Amino acid sequence: MESYDEDWTDSQRALYDECYRAGGEWAEDPDTPTDDVQHVINLAEADDASFTDAEIDYPPLIDAVTQASGVTVTSVPARHDDPGFRGFVDGVRDGLDDDVFGL
Repeated sequence: MESYDEDWTDSQRALYDECYRAGGEWAEDPDTPTDDVQHVINLAEADDASFTDAEIDYPPLIDAVTQASGVTVTSVPARHDDPGFRGFVDGVRDGLDDDVFGL
């Protein structure tokens, strides 16, 4: 289910929406390796404190944010308050059946 931070701007909400859609499509693609999907689910479930201000350069996430924003990015903040990161991982998690990966 899509979820926004209350203080996000319209642009941040649009970025979240586009990354959410991209994450869901990526997760549902039969060519996407299950290990990669599990990796993103682990990111979605991780506590922000465990990232310690990390930047992620995971290619499917980078592609989603670059396409959604129209700006070439090389990394994305690993934080659930970042609309690109959260949109993508929420989309992946919601794009899977409930019985997949123990969800």
